[in-house]
Amino acid sequence: MLLGKRIRLERILNRNTGRTVIVPMDHGVTVGPIRGLVDMRTMVNDVTEGGANAVLGHMGLPLYGHRQSGKDVGLILHLSGSTVWSPDPNAKVLVNSVPMALRMGADAVSIHVNIGAASEAEMLHDLGQTSVACMEWGVPLLAMMYTRGAKIKSESDPEAVRHAARIAAELGADLVKVTYTGSAASFRKVVEGCPIPVLIAGGEKAESDRDVFENVRAALAAGGAGVCIGRNVFQHDKPLAMMRAICAMVHNDASVNEAVRMLAPSRQRAGRRR
Repeated sequence: MLLGKRIRLERILNRNTGRTVIVPMDHGVTVGPIRGLVDMRTMVNDVTEGGANAVLGHMGLPLYGHRQSGKDVGLILHLSGSTVWSPDPNAKVLVNSVPMALRMGADAVSIHVNIGAASEAEMLHDLGQTSVACMEWGVPLLAMMYTRGAKIKSESDPEAVRHAARIAAELGADLVKVTYTGSAASFRKVVEGCPIPVLIAGGEKAESDRDVFENVRAALAAGGAGVCIGRNVFQHDKPLAMMRAICAMVHNDASVNEAVRMLAPSRQRAGRRR
């Protein structure tokens, strides 16, 4: 691996575990200032104190959300976007460049590709060109690979997700984010078919914290390298505690029950011991 990429990857991966916890905050372009991201700086502070390895967002993240005190956190700048108001929201276009991301202090960049979408060809072209630029500049690339299109049975279909992850590796990405396939057995096949670290997406806000933790635990057991979870952290009633619980699972192999207990009020925990 290129020296620059290796050094920058150490800023977004835990050096001891080889895993990472990334909090994506790129939603402002797609859906606007949703709950949890109205004040980005406050949320960046919370997830950083909770142990996040990196935050991810568009150019607005370092402009309006960069920490001005406390410990540092890895910065991943997202290079592609679309909005829910578009005739085709699945058609992602480039809105930033690798050199500009570096000028803005990024440790890595990311790009979104919807496999199966009508504009798949254009997005694959952008992924390839961005990957080449990342190699030239020594910048790690996270590919967000989603399976969305007429031929896709489900976004979590194991064969489609497995193919999407492999595309990212074949086109030079250093990390790939995919939808969790629903079981450790099926996700293990995704990991086995992909020679780069595989992260699971958090998806929509889950019905319960336990659901989130069970997905994280199963993905790690299958060989996953961590998580890239947004709404289930920044829209949580206790984002800092939720972040600490997820980080404990990813980096310290905490169990689902241990993670759940980390969110419980101390009085409740004491009551359960009686």
